[in-house]
Amino acid sequence: MSSSRIGVIVSLNRSNGGLPKLAVSEARITHAGMEGDRQRNLKHHGGPDRALCLYSSDLIESLRIEGHAIEPGSLGENVTIAGIDWGLLEPGVRADLGEVSVEITSYAMPCRNIAPVFADGRSGRVSQRTHPGESRVYARVLHEGMLRVSDRVVVR
Repeated sequence: MSSSRIGVIVSLNRSNGGLPKLAVSEARITHAGMEGDRQRNLKHHGGPDRALCLYSSDLIESLRIEGHAIEPGSLGENVTIAGIDWGLLEPGVRADLGEVSVEITSYAMPCRNIAPVFADGRSGRVSQRTHPGESRVYARVLHEGMLRVSDRVVVR
């Protein structure tokens, strides 16, 4: 298996609604999402097909180099992952996050709530349409369990 298919969880993030999501060292993941995490707008966030939001720490670092004030959790992602070729994570792809299994369901649309962390206020910088392979992704949970920072991630 290529090393670009294997990564590690570097941050787990949740909030009681709103941003940024704050880091925790471990969290229970259910079919409904991360325990202790809540979304304010359930029309666009949450639900079984958007139970978790995933993003790349490697892309966060690239965005920081561009001058954006982005940290893990500031884009609303629950799981921040290092070492994965992010372009591999497209709808239909399955991945094992520690003992949790997920299926990518869709790309997360950028919204105004994440705009303040971008130097120019344009959240479209993480749009799949304009920057393919640099979007956050949503996933449904296939197998529940505990996640911990430093758990291994394998894209199947």
